[in-house]
Formats: sequence, C-alpha cells, structure tokens
Amino acid sequence: MTEVATASAAATGIAMATEKAAKELSPEEERVLIRDIALTAEANTKEGDSFFLITQKWWQHWIDYVNQDQQPNNSNNNEGSSSLSGNSDSNGVGISKRPSGIDNSDLISDGPAEDANSDDGVEIHDTLLEGRDYVLLPQQVWNLLFSWYGGGPALSRKVINSGLSQTEFAVEVYPLRLQLLVTPKGDRSTIRISKKETIGELHRRACEIFHLNLEQVCIWDYYGHRKHALMNDMDKTLDDANIQMDQDILVEVLNNVNDTLVTDGTSITDNGFADKEATSVLLEPSKSSLSIAGGLSANKIASKGYSAEQLQNQTLGCPNKESDNHFGNSGVSTRGTFGGLTGLLNLGNTCFMNSAIQCLVHTPEFARYFREDYHQEINWQNPLGMVGELALAFGELLRKLWAPGRTPVAPRPFKAKLARFAPQFSGYNQHDSQELLAFLLDGLHEDLNRVKHKPYVNSRDADGRPDEEVADEYWANHIARNDSIIVDVCQGQYKSTLVCPVCNKVSVTFDPFMYLSLPLQFATTRSMTITIFTCDGSALPSTCTITVPKQGRYRDLIQAVSNAYDSFVSLSTIKDDDHLAAYKIQKSATGNLLLQLIHRRQEQETSDAQRWKPFGTPLISSLLCDDVIRSGVIQTIVQTMLTPLLKEGIEYSDDSDPSTSGMARDPSDHGSGEVDTNCASTSINKVLPKLPLQLVDESKTCIDLSAGDEKAINLSAMSHVVVYLDWTSKLLEKFNINYLENLPEVFKYGPITKKARTEPLSLYTCLEAFLREEPLVPEDMYCPQCKEQRQASKKLDLWRLPEVLVIHLKRFSYSRSMKHKVETFVNFPIHDFDLTNYVADKRSSCSQLYELYALTNHYGGMGSGHYTAHIKLLDENKWYNFDDSHISPINEEDVKSPAAYVLFYRRAKSDTSGTSSAGSRRARDKTSYKY
Repeated sequence: MTEVATASAAATGIAMATEKAAKELSPEEERVLIRDIALTAEANTKEGDSFFLITQKWWQHWIDYVNQDQQPNNSNNNEGSSSLSGNSDSNGVGISKRPSGIDNSDLISDGPAEDANSDDGVEIHDTLLEGRDYVLLPQQVWNLLFSWYGGGPALSRKVINSGLSQTEFAVEVYPLRLQLLVTPKGDRSTIRISKKETIGELHRRACEIFHLNLEQVCIWDYYGHRKHALMNDMDKTLDDANIQMDQDILVEVLNNVNDTLVTDGTSITDNGFADKEATSVLLEPSKSSLSIAGGLSANKIASKGYSAEQLQNQTLGCPNKESDNHFGNSGVSTRGTFGGLTGLLNLGNTCFMNSAIQCLVHTPEFARYFREDYHQEINWQNPLGMVGELALAFGELLRKLWAPGRTPVAPRPFKAKLARFAPQFSGYNQHDSQELLAFLLDGLHEDLNRVKHKPYVNSRDADGRPDEEVADEYWANHIARNDSIIVDVCQGQYKSTLVCPVCNKVSVTFDPFMYLSLPLQFATTRSMTITIFTCDGSALPSTCTITVPKQGRYRDLIQAVSNAYDSFVSLSTIKDDDHLAAYKIQKSATGNLLLQLIHRRQEQETSDAQRWKPFGTPLISSLLCDDVIRSGVIQTIVQTMLTPLLKEGIEYSDDSDPSTSGMARDPSDHGSGEVDTNCASTSINKVLPKLPLQLVDESKTCIDLSAGDEKAINLSAMSHVVVYLDWTSKLLEKFNINYLENLPEVFKYGPITKKARTEPLSLYTCLEAFLREEPLVPEDMYCPQCKEQRQASKKLDLWRLPEVLVIHLKRFSYSRSMKHKVETFVNFPIHDFDLTNYVADKRSSCSQLYELYALTNHYGGMGSGHYTAHIKLLDENKWYNFDDSHISPINEEDVKSPAAYVLFYRRAKSDTSGTSSAGSRRARDKTSYKY
C-alpha cells in the first residue's frame, strides 16, 4: 500500500471512530484502530510534527483495558507491567475497567509556567523519564484518545532533526529554558524555546515579551554572566550557537542617540569601537560557540560581519568587578561567586555517574580545557571514538557545573549519550563508578585525539638495549598514535618484565596506563579448606585448612596438604567458593592405573522420562594389574572405597541371598590403596552383592559390570579406568552420601571483624603489592624462544608518572556465585604522596610528590551501595562532599574513610613559578622524549 493510501485509510479510520465515539467502541475496536493509526503516523513522521506526552499510569490502564480479551485466563498474564484490575466475571478472570478521563497532572510542575507565550502554558517536572513517567503519542493518536476520553492537559512537543548528520528524528520533550535579562532596565523573564529555533526567532520573542522594537535590541550569549558572543547571525539555530539549558541571554537596548549600545556606562558606537573611557578587549567568537571569554587571546579580531568590541568583564547586576581566580595559575575562573559548587540530580541510581563526573569536572586541567574552545581538537573521523558527541556532551555538562549559582543540573543529555555509546550503562541500575571512569577517559581521549591519521608503528624488542632508550621509543610510538588532553594529563608509563621459567628469556615492554588498580591485601598468604579422601576405604573423608602463598602454584598446595598429613598452575585461579578434594594414595601406587568412580542418580527430565546424571565428588583408587582385569575385582575395589560411607548398623548384603551378608574381606588387606588383580578370583564375587556399575572402555562404550557373568576387561589401551556407579533409591538408603555432596568452600566469607574494619592498610603497601612479581597462568605467555606456552612471572615498575594520577582501590572481588566488598580502611596520604622511590626512571627532574584533590566513595554493599565524591576546591583550599545534588563542606580529617574507592592525585608544584603544566610536558615528550 502506498503512503497516500495508508494515510487516507488512517484518516478514514479517525473519522469513523469520531462518529462512533458516542456509541462507545469495544476495547478490541479501540486497540486495533489506535494501533493502525499509530503505525501510519510514526512511519510518516517528519520534522515539525507534534507528539503528545501522556502519563504512563493512564496509558497502562488503557493498555490493560483494550488487551483484556487477548489475555490468557491466569493471574500472571500481565507480569512485568502495571495492571489495574476492575470487576471479575463468574470465572474469576480480572476485567479492567474503562479508563476515566486522561489525567496528566502527575507530569505537571507545581510552579507557574516558565513562559506565558509557550504553546501550552504548562511546565512539566524536570526529571521525567520516557517509559517510566510518560509515553509519547503522535498527534493523530492523541486527538482520537482525547475525543473518546477527554481530560488533559494537552502537552505537545515538536519533532526535530538530531544526530550528527541531522537525519534522525527526536521529540524535543525539554525545549531550552532561557533567562532573558534586559540591560539597562534590569527586567527579566524566563522562556521556553526549541534549540532548533533561530537566533532571529529568539530576537523576535525577546522584543515581544519586553515590548521593544527589533531595531533597538541586540542579544548576547551571556553564559556564566559574561558577554560570550554577540548573537547577530539571525539564521543560525540556537543549537548551532551552543546555547545551553538554563543559561542567561542578555537583551541589550540601543541608545536612541547615535545608535549606540547602552552598557552600564560604557557605550559602543556603530563603527564598532568603544569610547576612550571604555575598558574592553577584542574577542573572536568561536565557530562552535564553545569558547569562554576568559580563555581566549585578547588580540584576535571579531568575525561574522560584526566588529564591535565584546566587553567580557561586564557582569549584569554584579557589584564585584574583581576577577576571582579559582585555580590560582590554572586559568579557570568565575565571576562574582565561587563556581564549581553545583550538584547533579540523581536520575535513578546515577550516583555512580555523578561522583565520577564531579571528580573529572574538578580536575583543573580539564576544567580549563573544556571551558576554552576545544572544538577544533575534536576528531570527527576517529573510528574508535564517538564522532565527538561524547566530548561535546561532557564539555556542555562541565560548563553548566562551573557556571555561577548552585541550582542542581539534571545530566539527562549526557546520560543519553552514555547509553548510546556504552549500552552497559543504559537503564537505571547501579554500576561501578570506576568502570564508568575508565570508559569516559578512553572515550574522551578518542574523541579528542589530535592524530587524525594514525601511522603504523613497529615496536622492536629490547634486545639488551638500555631501558631508557627502549622506554623513550615506546612512548614516542604511543604519542605518534595517541595525542590528546587525556594523554597530556592522565597517562603514564610502566615497565613490564616477563621471565620464562624454562629458558629464562626476559621480555621487556613499556606500556601506557590511564590509572592504577591497586589490590587491598595485608598478607601474601591465604587459607584454603580442602577435603581429603582415602582411597583404601580405611576412613571417612575429612577436611583440613592449610595456608598457601596467594600467588603460589599447585605444587605449593600439594606440598601443604602432604605436610598436613605427615604443577605449575597458579593458585590464583582457585576461587574462594570453589570446592577442593584431595586423594590420599601411598607412594608405592605411583605410576599405576587410576580407577575413577563417578556417581550417578536418576533425575526427572520430562513427565515420562528419567536420565542418569552425575553428582557428588568422584572417588579414586589405584590398580595394580596386568593388561586384563575381571569385573569381580572392580566390584571388590568399589565396595572397599564405599565402606566408610555405610550407615551405622548396615552391612553389604545381597537381597536375593541372605547368606551373602557381610563383607567378603578385610579392607586392611589393601590398606595401601592398591588392589592386586592377580590374587582376585571369581569366588569373591559369589559372596559379594553386585553394585550397578558401568565401565567405559577405550571406544567410549559402557560395559555392564552388575550382570552375573564374569567379564574380562582389556586395559592395555586405557590411561585410566572410568566406572559409573548408578545409585538406586534402595542403595541410597544404606549410605551417607553427604560426604560426597557437601564439600566445604575453599574460603568461607563471614562477618567482617572489628579488627578488619579498623586496622589501617597503607596506600604504599597496596602499591608495593601491585608492583610485586607474580606468576601468570600458562596461557598468558607464549615464549618465542621455547616456542610453547609458558607460565612466566611478571613484574611491573612505574616508569613515567602523569600530571594527574588516578588510583583505583580494588574493593570488589567477583566469583561465580558471589560478589564481595573489602571494607578495609586504606590510609592514603592527602599531602605529600611521595613516589620518588617507586619510579624506575631516575632521569626525571619532575617532582614525584602528589597532592590529593578528589576521590569517590562507595558506601554499602555490592549493587545496593551509594557513591559520593569528596573534592577540594583549590581556590578556597576547602573540601566539600558532593552527594548528588547535595553539597556540603567537610573537614580535611573527614576525607579519609573505609569507603574511599577512586583517588585523584595531582603532581605538586615543582618549579619556582608554582605551576605544573601538562602542556609543557606534552611539548617535552614530543621533542626529545628525554628528561
């Protein structure tokens, strides 16, 4: 069907539905009609169309009402959605009542409308979420529902073009909210306007509100209460001019005399030059309108056809004419009020995001960079980036947080970009702030990578060359492909040394790092609980707890078990919730075949089918045998292994022959765990019961060993013998199989002791544990000299430290069934964190002292905790607690706590001027790569 025909059919449906409204359609008729009209409307959506918000509560009620005939007759038919039940019929099936009038009151803000001239004159809440609070309906659907049900109010929103190519459609639920300030009169008003409207339309609206003539007025981007840019390109959209939500627009009235701008005592004539008394600087409006006046050069000429001087230091209604420098020499400043004390609204479990963002926003180098014109550094073509959208969203959010005032910001646009490029952070579940931080740093780097075409680089092996030469070569190769503000500020370099345990080949690389993840551990050993099985049937299984090196090998575990009772795989691969079993076999059995007994029991698969499935811990025995063994001997061995598990007062017996009760032999005959098959004879089987055993031969075929006939089994092609024991219900009654099923965990987490909570752990100790040599699992290294996988040892050393050092404390550990949080108190330095002795490159003249300026905290347990940030405002030299939208001062002694999670350190000033410049570091690294 063509679009014209479809639209015509939809229009006909609307007309028919309207005519039939008085007679009231059936629920099914309503459902089908709305479905068809919605599909047609959405398929033909174009820019400028109207969509309407309708409360999720009412919409769900209507959905339940029109779908009730489609629902099965059970109480769980509406699982996962909000069901509003009405009357019940005689069969007990819920029937949803027809909804009453549409009621959007829960979407409406209690305050007055921001703009009396807006389309609907109604202001909605700032924190509404689509799908949770409201749904968006095409205008045709809204009109039809409104004609049937009435109510309201109508909340209309326009469709706009979005995305980098401007070919995607989006409904602008929250148009820009702008504060209009008139000078010199001092009037003010708040309006709502689409970000896709032009500057000309904003100009017209402002004149209409304040009853001014268009010729009398010019308007300024007054972001941060500074004249940022004259808005005189009437065809430019507000989106292209980078006008932000809740920012100020200065409406400046021209003096009727000589057509000059009236600007609090300073006038600008129409020739573009200020009077001699005026104090002003020339600024070049940014092409992207992202720049801030305080960060631009004062000798650039204005463009865009307007050459008037911009008075950057004028502040409307601010008596203080002095510039407050909030970061000393860092260049970040605000006017008339302390900036940086703006909170972030929690959109629903977004405290993890808010805390990480606040720490980055309050990193001085980033605050300065994103408040200047960084637009030219965006890498639009980088396939590893987000086409600049992440950088723009972060920059926009940072500017809002550094603007004067303390009204909390709702980071909805940033959250939307985050969900688009990192779906793991979509939705409203709690996440790890460190994982988000890692994504942000990497994503911002790729969006802002100055290298547009990455060259191919080939890193050579060290081959005995000096570390300094190899490190500089690796860093040069890295910078050739990765050059951004993130690299300038946050990236360091460490030396990685791998040693093959067989040929002793040493492999050295120098790799970049963005942050350090430090383990929280006091000791180098760990406890393990293991279950010991005897293979000769002489004792019940028993447990023992042993102590082994945390980074040890399996041979250490075996040795520890051996020592407790008179391999090269790393023990770190054993999880705390694993179950370990050891088998006690005398040394004389070494080299013999092993018999592995696997337990099976029947489990119901379907209503009429059962299947034998393995369970419990296998048992092991050693066989002394020739190439052939008889089935009766295997029966004897298995009975011997199971003897300790017999319940008290129960003996082996053959239910068909009372004369066979009791054991045929003393288990001590084979106390060594060995069975001499040459001494076995068929006469043994005449007095022993037949256990339901199945032996798997070399062709993977099962041989039944429970039959009465004696079988000879050929073992010559077998490396070990696998036997299944099928536990019947009658057999289960005679044995205590708890020993086979309920093995203790390697390590059982209990309540955290008071000592564990209070005993401090030095941050230096954590760093030393991170740098300590440790073994890798075998598959982690291929030795080019041995030409095989080897379990190498790995040693890290810090080589080059960044200006801002981010340290992640590894408080969370994950296993297959549980997540654990380490509540250990880490005693981290706030001042003079000295890393001089930990840096392997001794050529550096830079200070290796660091000062803490921010950290994130995690309170509570896994998945249900809460994140905050402690941040030091460097201009005030005061610490603040950032708890989403709530900000409060704290004492420095309260900064440390067991909740500390990610630490942000900044290199202490080292030169006479008191500055520490990431830019000079970048220049140094790009020239000689020498210290």
